[in-house]
Amino acid sequence: MDNTLALPTSFPNNRLVWTGRIISGLTIAFFVFDAAMKLAAITPVVEASTRLGFAGSDVRPIGAVLMLATLLYAWPRTAVLGALFVTAYLGGATATMVHAGQASYFPVLCGVFVWAGLLMRRPQLRAFLVTASK
Repeated sequence: MDNTLALPTSFPNNRLVWTGRIISGLTIAFFVFDAAMKLAAITPVVEASTRLGFAGSDVRPIGAVLMLATLLYAWPRTAVLGALFVTAYLGGATATMVHAGQASYFPVLCGVFVWAGLLMRRPQLRAFLVTASK
């Protein structure tokens, strides 16, 4: 029997965790701002949404969905669920941009930031993904 101390597969790297927190914080701030603009139904936001094919009355519910997903992502206990919901939202945004013939890289880039921030600040999630991929 081996009496050596069994160490966890992943130790939190303080710099990596803080980088993840900063990336997540900036992403959350952007999504909260975007959702608030939609919830307020500001004229330029409504006009932009109608140019993309949405009815003006759809802007507030879309903003509410984004706000809910962002709040779930911001709360540590529900961050993974929130990341899944934000990813689904961004998938719809990407599809809308492709359908409208506009550049679709921005929602994809936002999704990369969502998951990069989450993986950097959650060493357990990184360890799980490493273990699951074996």
